[in-house]
Amino acid sequence: MTDKVMENNQAMIMGTIVSKFTYSHEIYGEGFYMVDVEVQRLSDSTDIIPVMISERLLDVTEDYRDCKVWINGQFRSYNRHEEKKNRLILSVFARELEIVEDIEDGSKSNQIYMDGYVCKEPIYRKTPLGREIADLLIAVNRPYGKSDYIPCICWGRNARFASGFSVGQRCAIWGRIQSREYVKRLNEEDAEKRIAYEVSVSKLELVDYEEAMYL
Repeated sequence: MTDKVMENNQAMIMGTIVSKFTYSHEIYGEGFYMVDVEVQRLSDSTDIIPVMISERLLDVTEDYRDCKVWINGQFRSYNRHEEKKNRLILSVFARELEIVEDIEDGSKSNQIYMDGYVCKEPIYRKTPLGREIADLLIAVNRPYGKSDYIPCICWGRNARFASGFSVGQRCAIWGRIQSREYVKRLNEEDAEKRIAYEVSVSKLELVDYEEAMYL
């Protein structure tokens, strides 16, 4: 059962470590630390993706900045209480990690697959230039009754398809993890820059529950 749940959330990134390790938390004597990894897009731009790493995977007392790394794991979320409300925090939870010498140009350095449930009505809209966009929030089950809530963004035909999804429907999603800067208005006078993380969807399909039971 646990293996089946693990298979419904698979993320792989390759990139360059661009920060030092910062302590996150400890579970049963095992320390977990956060580090930022810069991942190249097919275009000239990059994504800065936060990664949670166990001290058992890597020596977190060392400075690995500028080292290239391959990471396999899951895209996870948790709620952090701030400003009198909860804020969704997302990161890649590393299950496997390797320091690599180089990353070949054109290699698939950012991939994710998720199998989860629509937990909020899709938001469909068009840009001023007429490009179609749909926002999805997907709940992906984890062992021990937990779930990760992952924001996804769809474009074009995928956006039109996703706009018809209903809350509770099960869907499979393929894509990549991306970072996006935005400005958060704190009050009438103050604002601050923040970074949002989401899955940019390249393919999605609805999963029939009865058929899935026999896979």
